[in-house]
Amino acid sequence: MSSLNTAASTDAAANKLSLLDTLESESIHIIREVVAEFERPVLLFSGGKDSVVVLHLAAKAFYPGKVPFPVLHVDTGHNFPEVIEFRDRTVERLGLKLVVASVQDYIDRGILFERPDGTRNPLQTLPLLDAITEGKYDAVFGGARRDEDKARAKERIISLRDEFGQWDPRNQRPELWNLYNGKHLPGQHVRAFPISNWTELDIWRYIEREGIELPPLYLAHEREVYSRDGMWRAVGPVSMPEAHETVETRLVRYRTVGDMSCTGAVESNAVSISDVVIEVAASTLTERGATRADDRISEAAMEDRKKEGYF
Repeated sequence: MSSLNTAASTDAAANKLSLLDTLESESIHIIREVVAEFERPVLLFSGGKDSVVVLHLAAKAFYPGKVPFPVLHVDTGHNFPEVIEFRDRTVERLGLKLVVASVQDYIDRGILFERPDGTRNPLQTLPLLDAITEGKYDAVFGGARRDEDKARAKERIISLRDEFGQWDPRNQRPELWNLYNGKHLPGQHVRAFPISNWTELDIWRYIEREGIELPPLYLAHEREVYSRDGMWRAVGPVSMPEAHETVETRLVRYRTVGDMSCTGAVESNAVSISDVVIEVAASTLTERGATRADDRISEAAMEDRKKEGYF
């Protein structure tokens, strides 16, 4: 090979994007496309790692300007206090408008009712759809990834919802050559998933690379827990052990930070982000399959909720 060809090969290798750079570039492209095409986008922000990464990507997409849309949190009232504190601090730091849709408010008004199993995650759909309608949002960013669940694997990056906020898995639009079809009728909206093609490991490697702050629950800490359905559940006001369940203090962390009433912890020694990266790389279960009781309600629990309008 001539020196000229060798130099060209070296330059090509140097200019090749890494996996994380490629994923970041795709996600930023999606976010900018949605903002350019839709009038009133909003971002679902719970303070969990995936929504934190999407918000970080949005901040990068429009830097040095501010993120040009509000964030929306469907608050079940069963959140970990550490996550709510992190949510509020992040919104204040970035100067964002926070819209909160409260499940507790719907329960207090007699519109929704507590479930026998105590979990409120399935109750989020109506407050979410009402908030979308009231805010007149035509595009809703979410942090769903295809590797999380079979139902989420069926989603397109830009996914149409009908005038009732419902999703039809049989009515999916083709997405070829990074072209996204945002066409919708009045009353309809789309859900946009910029990190669809990321895996849990990609998320953690990106968090490590970017130095992204997260709620402390994601790292190993001592906590009072009890075993239920093969998961370690935290002791708290909305998550109390039954008489036959023994409370123990264990070193645990959370792979996902949903409601206290349905989210389990995993035993872990991962006290740093780099430790978590190593731990996740060795895992054979997704975070939802391993730690979310609400996804064990039925074989198609997630898909059923998505069809009704849930994320």
